Amino acid sequence: MVNGAEVAPEKGPTATSASAPGDRKSGEHGHVPVLLHRVTELLEPGITGVGSPDGTGAVVVDGTLGAGGHAEHLLEAFPGLHLIGLDRDAAALTSARERLARFGDRFVGVQTRFDGLADVIGIDGTVAVPGFDPDAPAIALAREVGLAGALFDLGVSSMQLDQVDRGFAYRVDAPLDMRMDPTTGPTAADVLNGYSHGDLARILSTYGDERFAGRIATAVLREREKEPFTTSGRLVELLYDAIPAASRRTGGHPAKRTFQALRVEVNRELEALENVLPMTCEGLAVGGRAVFMSYQSLEDRLVKRDFAERVKSTTPAGLPMELPGHEPKFRLVTRGAEKADAAEIADNPRAAPVRVRCIERVRPD
Repeated sequence: MVNGAEVAPEKGPTATSASAPGDRKSGEHGHVPVLLHRVTELLEPGITGVGSPDGTGAVVVDGTLGAGGHAEHLLEAFPGLHLIGLDRDAAALTSARERLARFGDRFVGVQTRFDGLADVIGIDGTVAVPGFDPDAPAIALAREVGLAGALFDLGVSSMQLDQVDRGFAYRVDAPLDMRMDPTTGPTAADVLNGYSHGDLARILSTYGDERFAGRIATAVLREREKEPFTTSGRLVELLYDAIPAASRRTGGHPAKRTFQALRVEVNRELEALENVLPMTCEGLAVGGRAVFMSYQSLEDRLVKRDFAERVKSTTPAGLPMELPGHEPKFRLVTRGAEKADAAEIADNPRAAPVRVRCIERVRPD
């Protein structure tokens, strides 16, 4: 997955399960998933602990399925594992289903934003997402025993970046869409043409960490009075004019932060992340693990804050001992946020910004 630009980390396919860092190949699907082997290491104790050594009896949810690279690797590494793949992009889901068809009913793909997880596996007792079999083996197993693992590789996928008409990449003039599900919701053009100065400046500053948010918002309002924004090329030209030359010489492409902010706003990405964190942890079986891969600071802070609360004891402060039943329900597996090492980045430069956090459920409610 990536952030604001086509040069950031992307989600993609894997090589065979036997491949190791440094000898991975992108294969027919075009890209190598970020931290493929480390993600597998983090999830393995949950898969083999909840299920058997080959994964039988365990189910993992890949909440950001994309091209299916991580999913394929897990299904190959654990021949008994069941996996549920979620993706809001119908085209990506179709491609992943074709790629993973050889695993039969061990895999089920569902079109939904990843915070539809609770509806898919019936955490609240209902199954509300249409278009899939609610009694598929992976779904039934998740309802029966809980999740052995969950993976969220946040951001926009390489498949979406490669489709230039989607408007994610700022180096190609394309329609300003940026919707991960291109069938619903406002586009980036709608945001640029309809938001007030204050709202535009807010999202550019908050979601893109753009120092010149107010200046850019002023320029957008001035230009849209002449003609509504429809393509990315015109926006990029505006950003080159609005951002001072001295600032353009550092910090990467001047459009990167604005494109990231628009994408986050259009897809309500932080809202989805805030929603899915509690439902994922609630859905884990004892011993199950959740892995979140973030590429921007706002995402990582949300994950860090949520995890920090879950590993706290509820025993009142000042008591000399832990009260029975007040022990933490979760423990942190990673110490802080793990980063890709130099070898991984050399093998896959798209891994450079990633921050990985993992949590494990250690006791039931």
